[in-house]
Parts: sequence; structure tokens; C-alpha cells
Amino acid sequence: MTTMQIPAGAGQAADPGQLGAAPTATERAAGRIWRAVRSNKKAATGAIILLIFGVMSVIPGQIAHDNPEAFAYGRSLGPSLAHLLGTTANGQDIFAQVVWGARETMIIALVSGILSTLLSMVMGIAAAYLGGLWDHGLNLITDILLIIPTFPLLIVIIAYYPHSSLLPMIAVLVITGYSYGARQLRAEALALRSRDFLEAARVRGERKLYIIFVEIIPSMTSLIMAVFLGTAMYNVIAAAGLQFIGFGDPNSLSWGTMLYWAQNGEALQTNQYLWAIAPGLCIALLGAAFALLNYAFDEIGNPALQRVKLTNPRGRRSTTPGRIRAQRAR
Repeated sequence: MTTMQIPAGAGQAADPGQLGAAPTATERAAGRIWRAVRSNKKAATGAIILLIFGVMSVIPGQIAHDNPEAFAYGRSLGPSLAHLLGTTANGQDIFAQVVWGARETMIIALVSGILSTLLSMVMGIAAAYLGGLWDHGLNLITDILLIIPTFPLLIVIIAYYPHSSLLPMIAVLVITGYSYGARQLRAEALALRSRDFLEAARVRGERKLYIIFVEIIPSMTSLIMAVFLGTAMYNVIAAAGLQFIGFGDPNSLSWGTMLYWAQNGEALQTNQYLWAIAPGLCIALLGAAFALLNYAFDEIGNPALQRVKLTNPRGRRSTTPGRIRAQRAR
């Protein structure tokens, strides 16, 4: 009669330290978004453009070796190996100004976008979940800001603040730019409020802050990212517009102030097209990068907009966007 040998350690409880901890809801949402971004062409294109401008803003001195503020070169020079985009009417290198101007523009976009998104989350998600007077009061403020023309309001507010700092401009952009995102997040939070997992959390006796930050927000990660990207895109254009018409610090170095000085120097009238085109093109590309990422996250968060591969009757695979028509029977 043979006896079975049981391997050592069999039947013993596994060591908890040897088991990987289960991923949290935030980690699962982040992993899902990362996989979706890698497979989305719009997201990949926008991320590449944003990465290029990010590198320019972090290490501008390694890319452009000339001093962007020095009046040390010939005036109104054309493009050359020494000056890739030529020089301004004041003798400043245009390429160096474009590279160094990326830093302030990116700071405005990212800081104002993050703060606007946080304010949108407070005003939208909290109001929807708490309900009652909180919802009515916060929603009233948001509705008032939605019906007021934003850019004229920006001009009126920022005209009363000093232009020597970025803080007034960022503060005004945050206050006037959060309302649209707050409406989106409030609508999504209202849809989630009666879901089973929130009911389970309430039955367990979880606090409201726990439910908002641990249960609701991780379920809205893609929408929150879309709100941030849309707000950042708007703030880039709005800040450049304010600086272009003279409501920024003229001594700062950004793409908006480059346009301001190009207009004052009559760049287009004197055939110095690159002085105006280069910063304008950078603003357009940065806005396009945020827009592409915004569209991509909208597709990621909305299954009705995802591209689904179907097999047509001839056996070839085709891709159709949006609300996919039902596949015809063969």
C-alpha cells in the first residue's frame, strides 16, 4: 500500500505578507484610464504634444541657449542658423522667447486647471450628494456664473488688480472657469447617488466624507480628468487673450505677452510674420493637445462614444464610432 506524501506547507494558511494587497478603487480606475489612453490615438497625440511643451517649460535653457530678454542681436533679422525664427524689432531672439515662454503658459494652464477642477468637485459633487439647502445654494452660484459672459467678466475683474503677478489672473480664471465642470460633475453625482454600492456604504455607517472621497470620486475619474483638460484648454486661450490685449504683465515672458509685443511692434505690417505666428501656433497646439485628451477621456468615460470593432458580412473588420448600429444578420 502506497502512501501519498503531502508537500511541506500544504494546508497551512498563507502568509498575509506574501500576498499582494488588493488594488484600491483609485488604483483600478487609474489602471483602466492608462490602458485606455495607450489604445486611443487622440489621447496619444495630445499626450505627445503636451510632453513636448512640458519639456520646453522644464529645461528651456538646454533647448534655447540665447537670452530671451537680451537686446543683443540685430533688429528684425530673418531666420538663420544663429536665430532659427529670426529676431524681433527690439533685437530679441524669437526662438528663445518661444521656448522660455512655455513655462509661464504651462503654469497658468496646469495651476488654474487643477484649482478649477477642485472647486468644481466641491461645488458639484458635494452639492449633489448632500442635497437640500447645500444643493440649492451651491447650484444657484454655479447657475449665475454660467449665464454671465465669461470673457467680458474676466476683463472687468482683472482690470482692478495689479498686473505684476500671475496670482490675480489665475484666481480670476479659477473663479470664472469652474461652473461648467461643476454642472457636469453634479449631474454624474446625482446619477450615482442611488447606486447599490453607495447604499451599501450608507448601511455600513460610513461617513459622508468617506463616501464622497472613497466611493464617488474614484467612480468619476475619467469625467474629472475630462473636466480638468477642458478647463485647462479654456484657461490657456483666455489667459493668452487677456495678455494679448494688455491685461497681463508686459514684462513677463509668455506666449500671450509675445503676441502683445508683436502687435505693438506691428509685426504683420513689417513682414515679421514669425514674431506673431510662432507664439500663436504654440497656443493653438497646446489648446489642441488639451482638446484631444479631453475628447479621448470623454470616449473613455462614455461607452456610447467608444469605437467598437465589428465584423461586416464580407468578413472584414470595420470600426464605427459612437452609437454603434446593430450588426446585421448574415
